[in-house]
Amino acid sequence: MIGCAVICGAVNSIVTPIEAQRTDPFQFRFCFTTPISHGRSKRFLSLTQRPKDNRNGGLANGLSFPFQCCKLGEAEIHKEDFVVVNFYEFVFVKDPHGEVAKHLSFLEGLDINGRIYINEHGINAQYSGPSKDALGYVEWLKKDNRFSDILVQVSPALNEHAFPKLKLRYKPSLVQFEGGISHLPLLDPSMKATRLAPSEWKKRLEAANTTTSDDTSCETSNTNFILLDVRNGYEWDIGHFHGAKRPDVDCFRSTSFGLSQPEVTASDPLANVDKEKTDILMYCTGGIRCDVYSTILRQQGFQNLYTLEGGVSHYLKNEGPVKWVGNLFVFDSRLSLPPATYKPEAVNEALETEQVPQNNKFARCYICGSQVCELRHRNCANIDCNLLFLCCLDCVKDFRGCCCVNCTSAPRLRPALLGHQRYKKWHIYRDSELHGKLVA
Repeated sequence: MIGCAVICGAVNSIVTPIEAQRTDPFQFRFCFTTPISHGRSKRFLSLTQRPKDNRNGGLANGLSFPFQCCKLGEAEIHKEDFVVVNFYEFVFVKDPHGEVAKHLSFLEGLDINGRIYINEHGINAQYSGPSKDALGYVEWLKKDNRFSDILVQVSPALNEHAFPKLKLRYKPSLVQFEGGISHLPLLDPSMKATRLAPSEWKKRLEAANTTTSDDTSCETSNTNFILLDVRNGYEWDIGHFHGAKRPDVDCFRSTSFGLSQPEVTASDPLANVDKEKTDILMYCTGGIRCDVYSTILRQQGFQNLYTLEGGVSHYLKNEGPVKWVGNLFVFDSRLSLPPATYKPEAVNEALETEQVPQNNKFARCYICGSQVCELRHRNCANIDCNLLFLCCLDCVKDFRGCCCVNCTSAPRLRPALLGHQRYKKWHIYRDSELHGKLVA
């Protein structure tokens, strides 16, 4: 009997891969392909992939056979399953620099890549690695009483590391915001919004009777209810809660909902609302941006503030895509994750009960405006532009992977990528072109 390791698209907790038995000598590794896309502003997200570090000076253990199977001999080959882990916690840290040193010491020798930031207000972490290393770090961290109750979210990495390298350091702001956030009452629970569990969030959305005729409308039958997407516009472009208005924001640091001057109230969903009677339901990817921004709104006098606990990723894992349309944008090399990544069995169930909005026409090509079927962003082939944008297949071909005509004649062009490939470092394309000229 040969073991068959099945890597599921939904990693709901700190668990080991499911072991299944087969009677034929094959081993399969199942992965989810992920669609993706982008809005109208010049936002940048250029990530590169690198092979797993050879930290032991020898060959890496195991082989990877994505989207295919290979016949094995009598010996069984094991492949470590890579996961992406996300968590944050606002808590007082007396010696953040000492905390950074302690974390660096623990992670030495572990195969972990990502961003882990620590300061006086707590920790914010997104990283990838083999499950043993990635979850071992979580177990170590939770032994500290300050972090014992953190909400840890785990999802499949799909293609080994989702981050190019490890950045673990002190950072003045755990979340980038204009003017910083160190002056905000982030450690005062009374100044934050009330957290709603995914089940309660779903009930609120269902009770609100969000209009179905126009997916871009934030109006509901309950005039004292506003569904606020506290993300960037390009994140909304590939997926959002039905009824949430597209944020007119290119970067979270410039978010100004509820703070707008009179001349820009048209684009502010919180302009002219009753601060004492209006329920504001806020959501973001993992929850940290809502925690930060809710303190700002509280200072502005908004009384009824609610946030989705754990963000959209936690909601999709627990409730599936009910009232959600599209994919979820993530800030790593995967870029976009379909709801099935978090809870595969809930997708069909939601479709059968008609709880998933069917209007997917919100995703549009950045160049021609036509409907985009694949919810996946791409970077402009002009490395000096590098715009992250949505593009239909026809425009990818016609503009050779660029976002506009001007970029097609730029001096530093990379080849147009097809499928789910990601651009590598510029020197790879530069050296390849130079070699071609020498050979010619």
